[in-house]
Order: sequence, then C-alpha cells, then structure tokens
Amino acid sequence: MELSGAQALVRQLEREGVRHIFGVPGVQLDHVLDALARARSAGGPIEYITARHEQGAAHMAEAYARTTGRPGVCLVVPGPGVLNALPAVATGYACSSPMLCVAADIPSPLAGRGLGMLHELPDQDGVLASITKWSARAETPGRIPGLVREAIRQSRSGRPRPVALTIPADVLAARAETDLEGSATGSAAEDPKGTDVGGPRSEGVRSGQSAESERDVLTEIATVLRGARRPLLYAGGGVLASRAGAVLTALAEELSAPVVMSRNAGGAVPSHHRLAFPSLAAPRMLSSADVVLVVGSRFVTPRGTAMPTAPAATVALVNADPADLGPPRRADLGLCSDARTALESLRAALTTGRAGPPRPGPGWSSSELADVRTWCARKVESVEPQWSYVRALREAIPDDGFLVNELTQVGYLAAVGYPVHHPGTFLTPGYQGTLGYGYPSALGVKVGNPDRAVVSINGDGGFCWNMQELATARTYGIGVTAVVFNDNAYGNVRRIQADEFEGRFIGSDLSSPDFVRLAESFGVPAVRAETPAHLTGALKECLGERGPSLIEVPVTEMPSVWPLLLGGSPGSVRA
Repeated sequence: MELSGAQALVRQLEREGVRHIFGVPGVQLDHVLDALARARSAGGPIEYITARHEQGAAHMAEAYARTTGRPGVCLVVPGPGVLNALPAVATGYACSSPMLCVAADIPSPLAGRGLGMLHELPDQDGVLASITKWSARAETPGRIPGLVREAIRQSRSGRPRPVALTIPADVLAARAETDLEGSATGSAAEDPKGTDVGGPRSEGVRSGQSAESERDVLTEIATVLRGARRPLLYAGGGVLASRAGAVLTALAEELSAPVVMSRNAGGAVPSHHRLAFPSLAAPRMLSSADVVLVVGSRFVTPRGTAMPTAPAATVALVNADPADLGPPRRADLGLCSDARTALESLRAALTTGRAGPPRPGPGWSSSELADVRTWCARKVESVEPQWSYVRALREAIPDDGFLVNELTQVGYLAAVGYPVHHPGTFLTPGYQGTLGYGYPSALGVKVGNPDRAVVSINGDGGFCWNMQELATARTYGIGVTAVVFNDNAYGNVRRIQADEFEGRFIGSDLSSPDFVRLAESFGVPAVRAETPAHLTGALKECLGERGPSLIEVPVTEMPSVWPLLLGGSPGSVRA
C-alpha cells in the first residue's frame, strides 16, 4: 500500500501494541502529528499526550514502559528536542526500561553539510547511540516498519534498555509503496506470561555460553543451593525488569532462604514476607551466608567495589548483561541469563530432585532473622522526622499504589525504609540519580496504570525542574498527587557545605514559590500539610479524587541519612 513515512510509522507502532505516545510538537514532526490525528479520528488506538518539555515527555515514556509491559514511546524534534530527552533516556538505560525514542531530523539532502539548518546537530545519530542499546536511521519510508519492529524487539531482548529511531523530516513526508510488519492483531510487545508489575519480560540474552554450558551451570547452581546450610538470595533491579518476583519468592520458600533486595529491587518479594529483607540487611547477612545467589544485580557497593561476602562462601551470579558477571565481583559460578528464565529453571531443578538431596544441619533460625529485621527497623526509625513522613506515606498509599521516589531528604530514607508490598510499585532513577525525574515519571506511570494510586514525592529543588508538567496533568486529567517537601534549599548540598566546608554556603539556598498557589494557578487543587499526620489525611483525601493534586509540606533542615546509606559518606547528590 502507498503510505507516507509518517503513516507507516503510526501504523507500525499500532501493530507493536503502542497505545500512548508522549511528545512535544515541532515543525519536523508535522506529518507525524497529522498521521496520528487521522488515525485517531478513524478509531486508532494511539493517544498522543503533549508534554510541556521534551524532558518531561521522555520521563513519562520511560516510567510508562517500566511499569506497564507496553512500549513507552517519546516523539521529539531533532537538536534541542533530542538533547532535552537525554536525561530520561539515560535514566531508562540505568533502570533497564524498554522505551523507544523516535527522533526527527533535518531533511536528508542537508544532513552533514553544516549549513546551520533549524535544530541541526553535528552528529545526532552518535548522540543517541551513546546512551541507547540500539539505534538506527530510516532512509526511506519503506524501511520504517521493519526498523520499528526491530527497535521494539531490541528494547525487550536480553537486558531491556532504551532504543532510538531517527527519521528525517523528508522521509516522514515522502510517500512510497510500503509493507507493514506482522499481523494487524498480533504484537511484538505482547507477553502472555506472568502477572508481576514492572515491565515486560526479556526475550532472551546475548551470551557466549552454549545451551549445554548454560544447563550445566544451572545444574551446578541448583546443586550448591540445595546443599547449602545458609543460602541467601540477593535480588537486583533485573528481577523487576523481567517480572520475576513471583518465581523468586517461590524459590526462596523452597530453600527457606532469606532474600535481600537492593535499593532498585524493593518489593521483588513483598516486604511483609517472612523472608524479605531490605538492602540495609546486606552487610549482616552476606557475611554469614555459605551460598549467595545474586540475581539481576550489579552487586557492587556505591563506591564501585565488590559487595563483601564471607571468604568461604560460594557466590553465583546471574545477570542478563555479561559485563556484570566479571570484576570487581568475585564469583564461583556465573550465568548470562535474564532473571526470570534462570529462576524458573533453578526452581524446576530443585523441585524435580535434579539438584540432589538437601544438606542436613542448622540453617537461618527464626530468631536470627527476627533480630536482623528488628535491627534494620531500628536504624530506619531512628532518622527523624524523615521516618514519620515515610510512615505517613505508607499509611495513605494503597498496597498496590505506586510511589515515585525522588532525591529529597524523605526520599533518601524511603529508598531503604519504605515498605513495598507489590513488585514494581516503588520507582527510583537508579544509578543516574536524575534530579527532577519524579513528577513527569509519575504522570507516565498513571497514564499506563489509570486505576491505581500514584504519588510523587519531591524536594522543592527537584520539583521546580519539571513543575511545568502540572499543565500536562491538568490538561489530560492525570490523577497524580505530588508531595513537595519544601526547605527552600538544595538540602543535601547545603548540609555538605556546612559539615565539610566550614559553612561556606554557595548555590544551595533557593527562593522557592508558594507551591499551593502555583498549583492552583494551573487549575490543580492543592493543600499545605504541616505535620506527618496532616500529610496522611491530606494524601488520603487527594487520592480519593480523580484528577491531579499537590500537597506542599514545609520542612526545616533534616538530619543526614547518608551515614545509614553509605557508612558515613554524605554522598554527592544535590537535593
């Protein structure tokens, strides 16, 4: 059939299961927006959501992809549009999110000539390739469907990560005979298996191991687990990325093995489960385990060194990225596999008896596990007033509701102390530490999960980076509640300057707005909560309404959480 490049793009995205596109209009995208409008008026499934900034649009797409299992797509103009989207793409790279960034470019005949065309970059393809798993350029309309399909496949295969597709403006406008890929009813994005929240299941890995070698390693891991006296499972964000929480829980129960979850894996096993432990428990439990199975984690400390284990312990690493199986880590066994595939195979080996009989002897006692849990709780609860605010959030948010955490004083404690009851319902920016990502990300979560509560917590510094997206929330009725803790400072920076630089303050004091009046100026209902108890009541009331809302919480300087998080280092983040 004859289609324009823009029509081919929209039609193929429909076939891949795309239901929402986040973007900002611009002249190089005019033909795509017209194709979207025509498709929508004809009953097409894709809704286009206009953000107020490309960074906001890309963060929405990233969080949408991370929490739905459907492709998260952002659509941006070249040059500044691409550059504005990069923080969100980098966040998706850190968090294993299968998002697709579709970027327009200047007309093909003018590319690479340095003529100063509108939005021209010297090497846009190189920029996108540097922070994506896969990127490509469509030179003709006929190539677009195949590249879209490959982009979606690449975003989901092995370790899920962002991908990019660049299409010049003239290719979007041109018409040609074009064949779409796949059936009109099927979708490469569909995944009929699994129910965990937290993104699509990976579709295999790139590995130098043969199938026979993988089976041998799996059998050996199962054997050492079955024979362990004190087995320990350590879960990273890859468990959530592959929706492996349920099988991880089943394996832990089969082995009576506690599970320590990294800060990126909260809720992989529900926090109220008897075998679930937060990242704070890692030093105590790793040092006394005789077998440690690490699944979907880089397994390094914040200082870039290997996580310490008992000298005689057997350590097995499972990761979809072969780069995360080598130094600085120490490993007796290594398997390149996505978390869910490996855990399912291990459980099958254990339950069918292929791993041999269990070793007799004492294991983890109930009193010992209770002592570790109590120690962790006391550490978290000692940090006030942050703990009271974390507890207030947990009391108000439903068990299956989402909390999008930010780089703020309350958020730092929430990263280790917020009880997560469902997999994938606690979002962080991973190792990128992307200040300002939280509110637009929460909007993307809500678009993809419209029937569940979504709360975004922010500091006043970080919220101001994307506060313009209040307009997006109001326009589309996106029912996210933003909680803004306002201390009129980049609080973490200010404390570091006080503690380490003799109080020479520079760049850390802020003149923040009245956030209640700011929200109301956008037509968003807002309230001020002066205490944790008031926050709980206000949050419950806001979550009972359908549209967006904001709660400002005035706070003063808070004690440092960093001695708890990093063993004394105050870190280097800004808010």
